[in-house]
Amino acid sequence: MSASAPPVPISLNRRRAITTGLLLGLMLGALEATVVSTAMPTVIATLGGLAHYSWVFSAYLLTSTASVPIWGRLSDLFGRRRMYLAGIAIFIVGSALSGVATSMVQLIIFRALQGLGAGAVLPLGMTIVGELYSLSERASAQALFSGVWGVSSIIGPLVGGYITDALSWRWVFYLNLPFGLLAAAVIAMAYPPPPHKTDVRVDWLGAGLLFSSVTALLLALSEPPFGVVPWLVATAVLVTWLIRVERRVAVPILPLDLFSSPLVVRALTVAFISGTAMFGAIAYVPLFVQGVQGGTATEAGQVLTPLFLGWVTTSVLAARVTMKVGYRRMVIFGSLLVAGGFVVLALMRPDTTRTVIYAALLVIGSGLGFSVLSLLLALQTGVDRAHLGMATSLNQFARSVGSTVGVAVMGGMLTRGLHGASIGTGHEMAAGLSQLEGAARGAFASALSTVFLTGAIVSLVALVVSFFLPAVDLSQAHMSASDSVMGGELGSFDGDES
Repeated sequence: MSASAPPVPISLNRRRAITTGLLLGLMLGALEATVVSTAMPTVIATLGGLAHYSWVFSAYLLTSTASVPIWGRLSDLFGRRRMYLAGIAIFIVGSALSGVATSMVQLIIFRALQGLGAGAVLPLGMTIVGELYSLSERASAQALFSGVWGVSSIIGPLVGGYITDALSWRWVFYLNLPFGLLAAAVIAMAYPPPPHKTDVRVDWLGAGLLFSSVTALLLALSEPPFGVVPWLVATAVLVTWLIRVERRVAVPILPLDLFSSPLVVRALTVAFISGTAMFGAIAYVPLFVQGVQGGTATEAGQVLTPLFLGWVTTSVLAARVTMKVGYRRMVIFGSLLVAGGFVVLALMRPDTTRTVIYAALLVIGSGLGFSVLSLLLALQTGVDRAHLGMATSLNQFARSVGSTVGVAVMGGMLTRGLHGASIGTGHEMAAGLSQLEGAARGAFASALSTVFLTGAIVSLVALVVSFFLPAVDLSQAHMSASDSVMGGELGSFDGDES
């Protein structure tokens, strides 16, 4: 794309059409993150392969996380439209193949392909929004995106259960096809292609090293074959090789000069730490409700609703308030809320009322809504437009890796806390959580209290780092879409279209 392309206005109708396509893509990603878990018991009954159960999720997580920065950089080089449509296409193909899988091994491979496409959908969608709307206009756009994301995340398990019972688990994947095709069609028609081809040599070696190093790191944080140490060593070797390659190539897949920016480094640090704490709530609060308080599986799932609702609501508010008070104050305030919510969780006892738990999760969700969006807006404003896709993608990437680290570390703490207690493991434990009694329930409560205390400490670290975020003049945000939007990509667009 040419940085010197003339400013191009874009009509309101065109922006609405593009936004609709992006919302459809967002809905796909949000649903897929939750809907599959509901269908998995039926999948196991059909295909067998219980030993590979976790890899159906891990394969999707690995490829969707590891590919995020690569998609972001490719979109900077070749345009958002082309890469977004490519991501949707890969996601659709992976979904269709997952639906026809005849073995667990096939399903794992096809889920990995699906995740590869999913790695493009959310970060590139947020990047396009960053270009499509001025900072002040993004309040309404964020209201739509946050609402769709929150509702999709909440109804995902319900949709998955209904489809599995009424039709077949295969339709959990087939359902993605019409929506994915519709999203692709809308974007293809509403989002014009670049006016000229871009002659750029892609740093495929760097892309391969980046993908491999992230995959090795994520494997090291799970329960990898051959132990943790070999994967950590592989990660260190691959990262060292990646840095050497990126310093030599003319157009690196990972521009190292980005990390010379204090804003980028500190913002990604906060995003990483926040992700670590966030999944401490998402992953382990339902266990407390079911294992310590004896709640049902349905009650355990519903307990997270206040977190998502708080996140959705404050994201909309944050988009408006950030312009007035500055992003640093919003991030600091949000981090303070998250830490306070985790302190309440750490103090929970078996007789803690559900109202207190709901309130704590609402506070955590609200804090995330304030900090996550404000940090994203600052990053999109504070980096050069040529790196907009990469910066947006790295923000999500840092949060995703942080969540993986959080689940691994807190899971290890939970396991150590339960050492010696007469509690089953794996599916045996999951099936019997609501029946835990006496010493077993006490041990479970104590172990989870340590997990939540760790979340509080991590959140406080994020709060401290937030005070060192550099100032960003949001008044210098990218010009309004009505004045200058996606100049290089929309150079052939007639701005007077209504």
